[in-house]
Amino acid sequence: MNYFKTALLLAALTGFFLVAGYLMGGQTGLVIAFVVALGMNIFAYWNSDQMVLRMANAQEVGPENAPELFNIVHELTQRAGLPMPRVYLIAEDQPNAFATGRDPEHAAVAATTGLLRNLSREEVAGVMAHELAHVRHRDTLIMTVAATLSGAIGMLASFGGLMGGGRDSEGRPLVNPIVAIAAMILAPMAAMLVQMAISRGREYEADRMGAEICGEPHWLASALAKLHAGTQQIHNEAAERNPATAHMYIANPLAAAGGMSSLFSTHPPMEERIARLQAMASQTRAQSRSAAPPRSGGPWATAPQAPRRGPWG
Repeated sequence: MNYFKTALLLAALTGFFLVAGYLMGGQTGLVIAFVVALGMNIFAYWNSDQMVLRMANAQEVGPENAPELFNIVHELTQRAGLPMPRVYLIAEDQPNAFATGRDPEHAAVAATTGLLRNLSREEVAGVMAHELAHVRHRDTLIMTVAATLSGAIGMLASFGGLMGGGRDSEGRPLVNPIVAIAAMILAPMAAMLVQMAISRGREYEADRMGAEICGEPHWLASALAKLHAGTQQIHNEAAERNPATAHMYIANPLAAAGGMSSLFSTHPPMEERIARLQAMASQTRAQSRSAAPPRSGGPWATAPQAPRRGPWG
């Protein structure tokens, strides 16, 4: 099903890419946009994950240099029945994380140093379980492709602004200045609307499945509360430079803004996400009390019920 959604997204963004090219350069702009869009579609499918990781300045880590994070991801993948993804660390103070890759066999998860520094082991497990839920649902392909093509649309709109002063051989403007300005405004806005449409329901579902993977919904609920506070206080410079990647993060990494900006948020309200997880935790506790015999612990059996700070150093 997500492959079908990805195809629709590719078609929608490609169509908008072609329209923007035509508005800014007529038939010549349409041809150029078509060639660029074709190349971007091929590139986005095969290489967009590495492009997004480079944008975030992510560095791959293993059990030798990030043992706790690596072990958490390894244990969670076993619980989720997934292949072990590549694990990346981002030198960024803002607590956040994302997943990428075209399928579970080519997946990667990335966490910021701020996430490890400010969250307990249980909360980190909740966040990583959320990201693995995206991998399991094959959300990462559509999210990564959206980031790449939306960024390309924004670049095309900027290019249209630069073309605004050109003239053809007969002295007519190559691009109507009003059309160029409109395209510069509407192109990124349309891309954000597409991202908003594909992201909100996906985040709720990843929260639900992530809670099931780690086995403790309140771990993720507690983590989301800390992430919300952290993203409000700490800027993510890499995400600010590449806003088309914002929808990939578990919490919106962009600086808080009100007014019209809130209409184009790619994430559901954090309060609603936390409330849903808390309700899920209450339901899980009620089911556990009524079950006989009591459920045994799994790989997290030694962890306390209340989140605690872990030895992240």
